[in-house]
Amino acid sequence: MFTGIVEHIGIVHSLALTGTGGRVEIHAPSLAGSLAVSKSIAVNGCCLTMTAIVGERFAADLSAETVSKTSFCNLDQWKKGAHVNLEQPLTAGKEFGGHFVLGHVDGIGHVTQLRPESAGAESWSLALEVPPGFGRYIAPKGSITIDGISLTVASWDGRVVEIAVIPFTYAHTNLRDRVTGDALNLEADVLGKYIERYLEEREKRTARTQ
Repeated sequence: MFTGIVEHIGIVHSLALTGTGGRVEIHAPSLAGSLAVSKSIAVNGCCLTMTAIVGERFAADLSAETVSKTSFCNLDQWKKGAHVNLEQPLTAGKEFGGHFVLGHVDGIGHVTQLRPESAGAESWSLALEVPPGFGRYIAPKGSITIDGISLTVASWDGRVVEIAVIPFTYAHTNLRDRVTGDALNLEADVLGKYIERYLEEREKRTARTQ
């Protein structure tokens, strides 16, 4: 369980993909003291298990499902030296500053625009085209996780979601590196998924009694 509040920036050391998955290594000096094999960590919003520690680097194995459903499939964004958002799991007593984030990526969105909100403005406007089927979880002023960042939906037109990015978020996450066409990991608000599931089951029960 995570909150979508990015705490650290890591640097890609390597990414090796095979037909059945892959392995990623991340340099995370600010987390060196807390890295441990078998612990979970969110990397660009994808919950991974650390399988090896080498100095200030950790490695994680990737399943074929993870590679196919996340931005790991876009090798250009995972070149050595690329920045990634990192968050450690929520612990008891830790401030809950974002929203419930599971680290289970639902799909990939693509940047259509990233620009200052106005001339001279420090805030930015991020626009993403979302994959088919994801839009049913988007609600204006609702929560969405983009590359592991808990963000609020500013507007939604049925195809493109727009996000207002404050200066702090822009400066302290890898959003500052993004360009048009980049793939970003998306996770819908889990509360919306449970509501959808409940309504589906209620409709089925109603149909059976008619």
